[in-house]
Amino acid sequence: MIAYLARRLFQSILILLGVSLITFALLYLLPADPVRQIAGRSATPQTVENIRRELGLDQPFLVQYGRYLLGLVQGDLGRSYLQRSEVTTLVMARLPATLLLMAGAIACELAFGLTMGLIAAVKRGTATDQALMVGSFIGVSAPQFVVGLLLLYVFAVRLDWFPIGGYGTFSHLVLPSVTLGILGAGWYSRMMRSSMIDVLRQDYIRTARAKGLARSTVLFRHALPNAILPVIAMIGIDIGLFMSGIVVVEGVFGWPGIGQLAWQAIQRVDIPIIMGVTLVSACAIVLGNLLADIVTPFIDPRIKLR
Repeated sequence: MIAYLARRLFQSILILLGVSLITFALLYLLPADPVRQIAGRSATPQTVENIRRELGLDQPFLVQYGRYLLGLVQGDLGRSYLQRSEVTTLVMARLPATLLLMAGAIACELAFGLTMGLIAAVKRGTATDQALMVGSFIGVSAPQFVVGLLLLYVFAVRLDWFPIGGYGTFSHLVLPSVTLGILGAGWYSRMMRSSMIDVLRQDYIRTARAKGLARSTVLFRHALPNAILPVIAMIGIDIGLFMSGIVVVEGVFGWPGIGQLAWQAIQRVDIPIIMGVTLVSACAIVLGNLLADIVTPFIDPRIKLR
């Protein structure tokens, strides 16, 4: 276990290093000039050059990236160009809201997706199976901002069951969590259906049925723990999908998370914040995949970490 964790940690560091290099290079090549955003339209060329020199943006790419890496090793994500605050402080202030939304979205997609997949597998070939799979296809294909706006119109404007936007209570969490969960639910339902159908064909399931065990016991005690294994591996990948989708959903619902912070930074070309949010998101993806790999052997002891 220790050797496995050490190897994965080394691989994670290489991945994060690659993410930082690619992101920094793309931001360096952007045609937009962050100095112009800071100086304003009425600034003189001398003022612009002074700001560029002060921020070190007049240095070559390798010098800028090396300086950023040096600060990163020391736990410094830099300072926002426009807000004049530490990026670490800004990200940590928004991170709890994003993690709460991510937890709610994962709960929604698992509840919807596993239930739909289980029912579709049990009712394989029936109208119920076909209807559920069509619903999952629609959920996967629908753009998240469209789903979010529809849910807002129906449940917040027309029915007045939930607030239109904001943050702070459980009712604020429901609609954005469902919006994010619908996409994952479509994938999970299809995977769960396929996995459950394969498991139900296994000999040990036939043996359990031959022993006269109740149908619910066969499904939930013998079939489900084995069919759910591929789903667990997907949860770590979903963290990355959520990080990309959260930017849109947080904007629609006015959720004060790092997605909204990133969107504001992109509009203002605030490079330190963009880099900070990107690296935090990459860390979340790496940790999610690692946790999925570690948890899987506890569910199925036959799987070993190597």
